[in-house]
Amino acid sequence: MNERTLFRQTRWRLASWYAGVMGIILTLSGFGVYEAIDHAHRTAADRELQAIAGRLHDNLERMLIQPGELPTSAQRFLPDSCVSSKPCITSASAAEHSPGEMFQGSYYIRILDSSQKLLAKAGLKPNGLASSSSTTAWQYLQDEDNIRYRQITIPLQNPDAPLWGYLQVGSSLKESDQYLASVRLILFMGLPLALIFVGLAGWWLAGRAMQPIRQSYQQMQQFTADAAHELRTPIAAAQATVESVLDTSPLSEVETRETLQVLDRQQQRLSQLIQDLLLLTRLDRQVQTHPTGSCCVQDLVHDIAEELAALALNRQVQLITEIQAEQRLQMTGDEAQLYRLVFNLVINAIQYTPEGGRLSFHSLTMISRLFSR
Repeated sequence: MNERTLFRQTRWRLASWYAGVMGIILTLSGFGVYEAIDHAHRTAADRELQAIAGRLHDNLERMLIQPGELPTSAQRFLPDSCVSSKPCITSASAAEHSPGEMFQGSYYIRILDSSQKLLAKAGLKPNGLASSSSTTAWQYLQDEDNIRYRQITIPLQNPDAPLWGYLQVGSSLKESDQYLASVRLILFMGLPLALIFVGLAGWWLAGRAMQPIRQSYQQMQQFTADAAHELRTPIAAAQATVESVLDTSPLSEVETRETLQVLDRQQQRLSQLIQDLLLLTRLDRQVQTHPTGSCCVQDLVHDIAEELAALALNRQVQLITEIQAEQRLQMTGDEAQLYRLVFNLVINAIQYTPEGGRLSFHSLTMISRLFSR
């Protein structure tokens, strides 16, 4: 699997997981919002219905004396009432005494006797409204037009008389159901659009998040290629030396020593390359884990200058050390690794400086630039 395919598949997986998790969160949030709206509508409707039923109950219960008979005075509180034994009436006087402000919404009223026989009805007259039980206080009913109603049932009974009957008040839920249907439609249509947007955002975010990983992966590939190239050179030289010795006649002592010296140099070079690779790995690990410990920069510079003075003199390079700080400067890090790192830099500078040249390293300037990168 090549690099492009690997990162593309990984990006798809990250974007899919992101879209899936956000989809679950949005779905649960939408369900919660819908339930909150539905609960608010039901609670408000029940409170209003209970208030109307309570006012009617208080007005009617004082007038109900004879069981099975609805007095004319009680009918005044029922707008457009229809008594079962009489034709429906609409009296002008009823408007003077009926609590008309209580019937601004869509309500119906039913008066039942103790045997649950309908005595009178007022308000809305739903077609084919299902029968209801008087023993259940709250009920949901539905007429033949599939319109739902919320109904409350309250018993009618004077303190000194037996049970007279029941008062049933119901309200239409048509407008509330239409509003909830609109909310459901918005949620069902909005959720896929939101998921599409989340998917696109997840794809973009996954690409941004994987950029450092891709750069690290490319750097690791480049490092591996460079390390393989550097290691291949001494190994190939050693192998060529061994093959040439095997193909020749028996060697003299001098030729044998020269061959072993060549192999020893190649082995030392190979060992040095391996140590350098381990050094880079350790330095990178120390940077990531915030290494502890400290060393004095002045002592580090003096030690390196003293150790390499002979090498600089041998190559006819003037090595100058300048200390630009009056106080001791402490640096956080591994002293041995810092010493080796600066040591290698100075050796390379000496080797690539022409004869008669002048090599000057300012301790504070060089090391601060080195570790600020």
